Amino acid sequence: MGYAQEDDGHNYQDSFLKSFLNVKNIAILGLSSDKTKPSYEIAEYLLAHGYTIFPIHPKAKEILGLKVYAHIHELPCCVDILNVFRKSEAIFDIAQEAIESGKVKSIWVQLGIQNTQALMLCKKAHMPYVEDRCILLEHKRLCL
Repeated sequence: MGYAQEDDGHNYQDSFLKSFLNVKNIAILGLSSDKTKPSYEIAEYLLAHGYTIFPIHPKAKEILGLKVYAHIHELPCCVDILNVFRKSEAIFDIAQEAIESGKVKSIWVQLGIQNTQALMLCKKAHMPYVEDRCILLEHKRLCL
């Protein structure tokens, strides 16, 4: 799996996004137990489409009937994608933790969230990275 196009880092080829989404295990960092939040809706959608979801939230114990992990390093297995719902300024530290944990194969940062330092860190670590894209919208658009 490669990285973003070289021009601005946000023009992802459809083939790249398809390969990114052709996985099974997705950890969702910042998954909310609030049914009105986008993270909850996206987790429901991904579950309905056959993905195995691992919620990560520092305070919750269970979301969508799933055990919640407080931190990335607590995940019970290596996940294919770490889908992140956090503010842009938190992304670099999250990417660093994901790389150091050895439990994350790639990072997907949701629509409206960008962090150039995290992008560069992931490139250096050879960790595929997508930012400023909604995983649900892209999954639907690509008819996966």
